[in-house]
Amino acid sequence: MATITLKNIPADLHRQLKKRAEEHHRSLNKEIIATLKSATSGTIPFDPTKLEESVRRARSLFRRPITAREIDRWKREGRL
Repeated sequence: MATITLKNIPADLHRQLKKRAEEHHRSLNKEIIATLKSATSGTIPFDPTKLEESVRRARSLFRRPITAREIDRWKREGRL
């Protein structure tokens, strides 16, 4: 396998990558590789149709329909 050495990485970028690695339970090296693969894959990171289906399923779990207005209010309040 090839090796790459990165120099002069901005401190804030380094912190963000370390945080992402921790969130994904990966080493920093593996997180950087996953990020590079994602950035160079040429594919959309998510399928909008599948996302819509997922949202509809989640909404159906509520006892009453949830409106877009309610979701927007929750976002403003920091609940989502």
